[in-house]
Amino acid sequence: MKKKLFAVMMASMLTFALAACGNTGNNGEESTIPEPSTMKAPVVETESESETEESTLPADTSEEATESETELEDMAVTGVVVYFSWSGNTEAVAAEIQNQTGADTFRLVPAEPYTDDYDALLDIAQEEQRNGARPAISGSIENFDSYEVVYLGFPNWWGDMPMILYSFLDDYDLSGKTIVPFVTSGGSGFSNTIRTIESMEPDAEVLDGLSLGSSQAANAGDAVANWLSGLGLVE
Repeated sequence: MKKKLFAVMMASMLTFALAACGNTGNNGEESTIPEPSTMKAPVVETESESETEESTLPADTSEEATESETELEDMAVTGVVVYFSWSGNTEAVAAEIQNQTGADTFRLVPAEPYTDDYDALLDIAQEEQRNGARPAISGSIENFDSYEVVYLGFPNWWGDMPMILYSFLDDYDLSGKTIVPFVTSGGSGFSNTIRTIESMEPDAEVLDGLSLGSSQAANAGDAVANWLSGLGLVE
C-alpha cells in the first residue's frame, strides 16, 4: 500500500515537473522573437532629393557665356561710333548704338569749343557753312585702321552736317570700311547728307541710315534695335 501510494505521488510529481518545463520553454522562445509590430524594415540608403535634382541640371553654361563675351569683344574691336552732339540728342542715340553693338565711341569735340548759347551758336554754325570751314578736332581715334564699321552720327544743321563732320571725313580714310549713318533733326532727316558722305568716301560702303526726331532720341532703344537688325549688324 505504501509502495503504491509512493508510486502515485512520484507520478504526480513527475507530471507537474514536465508541465513546468514545458511552460518555461515556451516563455523563453517568445521572449527572443520580437512582436511583428515592433519589427523594423532594413534601412536602404538612397540619393537625396537635392542630389537627384542636381544630376538632372543642365551642363555648365560658362563656356557659352565665354563665347558670347568673345563675340561682344570682337564687335567692339571692329566697330566704332563717331558722332558730334551739341544738345545731347545725337549723343543719346550714339550711346544706345554702343550699348547694343559693343562698339567703341569717339565724340567729335571741336578744339575750340562751341558756345552754350543757342542764338550765338546759330551765327557761328552758319558762318562755318558759308566759309566751308574745317573746325579742328580735339583728340584722335587710336588704331582707326582696325575698325571695319563706322557708325557716323550728327544733327541736321540747316540741311547739312555740322562742319566738324567734314573735318572728320577729310582727316580719316574710310576706304574699305562700312559707314552706318544716323541723324537727329527737327524733321528734316538726312537732307542731302548721305550723298555728301558717299561723294567724300567713294571707296566706302554706306548703309541705310537711321533718322530720328529730336523728341525720339531719348528713348531710341527699339528704333535702334530694329534698324541694326534690319541691316544684319546684330542678331
